[in-house]
Amino acid sequence: MAALAENVKLRIVQALACFDTPSQVAKEIKAEFGLDVAPQQCEAYDPNKRAGQRLSDKYRAIFEETRKTFLEDTSLIGVSHRAVRLRTLQRMIDKCEAQGNVGMVAQLLEQVAKETGDAYTNRHRLEHTGKDGGPIKSQKAPVDLSDLTDEELEVLERLSAKSGPDQG
Repeated sequence: MAALAENVKLRIVQALACFDTPSQVAKEIKAEFGLDVAPQQCEAYDPNKRAGQRLSDKYRAIFEETRKTFLEDTSLIGVSHRAVRLRTLQRMIDKCEAQGNVGMVAQLLEQVAKETGDAYTNRHRLEHTGKDGGPIKSQKAPVDLSDLTDEELEVLERLSAKSGPDQG
């Protein structure tokens, strides 16, 4: 194993703390720093793995702090924001349209509609007010009693008398 520079070690610890796999981290290190690092070498910087049992207190603390921040603050993750998701979907739609893939375009447009219609949130658009934000008007509907029999009318009269004059 080649000795790694401090900034590379920090990057490995932070990526692992954000739940990247050792293989993903090795690829990121290759892309970012141009270094070939084996996934097993990356695994040594994860204190939750057997290979990382001897990790120094310094890197353990960095790992724990990074993981805590990662779990608590989703705003750092781009796709947690609606605008980022919609922009990504737009790029995908443009690419699929250019390739003539109308079926995929239709699926992506449905995805956009769900995204903008709050299908993936616990927010629902319900009307809790009347017209122009005013109170909801409730009116008693007139009842046609002409079709009732005399017996049914007597029952209604008795019920009305029991409920009192201000109830009916």
